[in-house]
Amino acid sequence: MKQKPQTRFCRKVSFCIVALFLTCFFINAHASGLKIGIVDIEKVLRESIPAVKAQKEIEQEFQSRDEEIQLMTHQVTLLQQKLEDENSALDESDRLNLERELANLSREYQRTHRQMREELSVRQNEEYSVILERANRVIKNIAETKQYDLILQKQDTVYRSQRIDITNQVIRALGNEQ
Repeated sequence: MKQKPQTRFCRKVSFCIVALFLTCFFINAHASGLKIGIVDIEKVLRESIPAVKAQKEIEQEFQSRDEEIQLMTHQVTLLQQKLEDENSALDESDRLNLERELANLSREYQRTHRQMREELSVRQNEEYSVILERANRVIKNIAETKQYDLILQKQDTVYRSQRIDITNQVIRALGNEQ
C-alpha cells in the first residue's frame, strides 16, 4: 500500500523534530554536566554471583525431574524402535498394545515435560525478581554515591559509549553484598 506524499513528508518532518529535540537535550545535558550511566540488566542476571548461585540451586532442585524426563525419553525411543523392528513379527493385538503403551508414555512425557518447564520458569522468575530487587538497590546506591543524574537500562538505548556502562560495577557490588 502506497503512502500519500503528505504522510511521508509529515513523518520525515516529525522524525527531524524528534532528532533535533534529542540533539538539543544531549548538548544541553553535556554542557550542564549531566552524568549518565547504562546497566545491562540481562548481564547482571546472568553473571553476578547471586545469579550464578541461584542458577546452580535451581539446577540441583530440578535435577531429579530432568533425569526422570530423560528416562522417559529413552523409554519412548526403545518402544518406537521395538515397534519398527518387530512390526511384521507381532500379531495385531500385541502391536496395538505396544502402540497404546507408546501413546500413553508419549502423553505422560509431554505432560511431565510441560509441567517441569512451567515450574522451572516460575522458580527462575522468583529468583530473578529477588536478584533484580537487590540489583536495583545497588544501582540506586551507586547513583547516589557517584552522583549520577540518570541511569538507563542498556536494552532501552540505541547507542551508548562503553565509558558510561556501569554493569560491571553493579555485578561487583552484588558480589560484595554476599
